[in-house]
Amino acid sequence: MTRPGDGPFTERTPRVVAARALTRRAGRQKAGRFLAEGAQAVREALRWAAAGRGVVHELFAVSLPDDLAVLAAEAGVPVSLVTERAAAGLSETVTPQGVVAVCDLVDVPLSRALSGTPRLVAVLVGVSDPGNAGTVIRVADAAGADAVVLAGHAVDPHNGKCVRASTGSLFHLPVARAPVPDVLDACRAAGLRLVAADGYAADDLESSGAALARPTAWVFGSEAHGLPDDLVGTLDDALRVPIYGAAESLNLATAAAVCLYATAWRQRAT
Repeated sequence: MTRPGDGPFTERTPRVVAARALTRRAGRQKAGRFLAEGAQAVREALRWAAAGRGVVHELFAVSLPDDLAVLAAEAGVPVSLVTERAAAGLSETVTPQGVVAVCDLVDVPLSRALSGTPRLVAVLVGVSDPGNAGTVIRVADAAGADAVVLAGHAVDPHNGKCVRASTGSLFHLPVARAPVPDVLDACRAAGLRLVAADGYAADDLESSGAALARPTAWVFGSEAHGLPDDLVGTLDDALRVPIYGAAESLNLATAAAVCLYATAWRQRAT
């Protein structure tokens, strides 16, 4: 940790300046690193590093909770104290949380994400909202999914809002990025049945019966436009979430939660 006599790093300290560049996508791509902000995200990043699944290069903190200090020491991650102004420059929130980890990018090759015998995968096609993408990653983790795949022109999973919305789940399961055709081919090669989440589908989750007990890759579309009809036509099935009340529709993250949990329940019940 930075020695008290040295004083905390400021917003002008070169290492802080370099870390601040990671708040932009171009900076993340160039450095191959991203920022995880907040105690929960940092906690899971340190556990990820301690398990040998990734690298955390440094922590910047206004003050560091004891449990994070212990985890940082166990993972061999250096800690640098920073001023509140420096912490604000590393944050993308209105109220900075005062602790940030500099991590290697977490996404893995598609072949690695779908290795073994996956049974439940979430595929996000062209999803641009980072909050929704991060929430789906969190839901997929909670439902016991094997991977999340961002297909096509989807949001960067290392976007600060996406990282925060995942509440640490970004470090728990494989996340991959690839073109849509490659993703569909890889899912089929892994033995996964491709199912579109489509609000206009003729069949719904209730009528799907035992089909969801099979290894399944749920394919979700963008918030504004859903999945293109020509893409839905190439998939193995299309299902909608039944709506019993007067709501017009469900947002992406809520629909994904229902679909993934329904499938996880079916798979565990067999």
